[in-house]
Amino acid sequence: MSRIGNAPITIPNGVTVDQTGSHLVVSGSKGKLELDLQRGIEVAINDNVISVSRKNEQQKVKALHGLSRSLINNMVIGVSSGWTKNLELVGVGYRVAGGGDKLSLAVGYSHPVEITAPEGINFEVTDTTKITVSGISKEQVGQVAAKIRDVRKPEVYKGKGIRYQGEHVKKKAGKAGKVGAK
Repeated sequence: MSRIGNAPITIPNGVTVDQTGSHLVVSGSKGKLELDLQRGIEVAINDNVISVSRKNEQQKVKALHGLSRSLINNMVIGVSSGWTKNLELVGVGYRVAGGGDKLSLAVGYSHPVEITAPEGINFEVTDTTKITVSGISKEQVGQVAAKIRDVRKPEVYKGKGIRYQGEHVKKKAGKAGKVGAK
């Protein structure tokens, strides 16, 4: 039995949820998101509460029960308050410039790396080493943040690179010299 799938979703003020068959549309102050439900998953909307249930007990449907509830909950949160991911650049000379829908990263390559935001995603540069990725789709915000991180992943010897804010990079010991050699 899915504990996540059985939890009800409360619809906040200013958010509307419309259902036509297996198509769900969630609209709010930040924008509009849509989802096509998988076969075997049912959604009921009653008095500002969304409940997700499954039609049968097949293994595939059971696996999609909690996932579908989480996707709908993320949509409701996204259109009401939005999602953000914070990244930081660590390294001598590593910096970022830009904002809005374009970023220019100077991370040790011979040229700056240019990144353009897809529609619905916004970049904010608060410092020369801090980036905030924001949008209404949790999946898209996470994907864009991962793409930025992939430009220069944190390396394990000095910890230099682009990392999520609060991410701990476990450092390795460097090369040890020969001990006792004459």
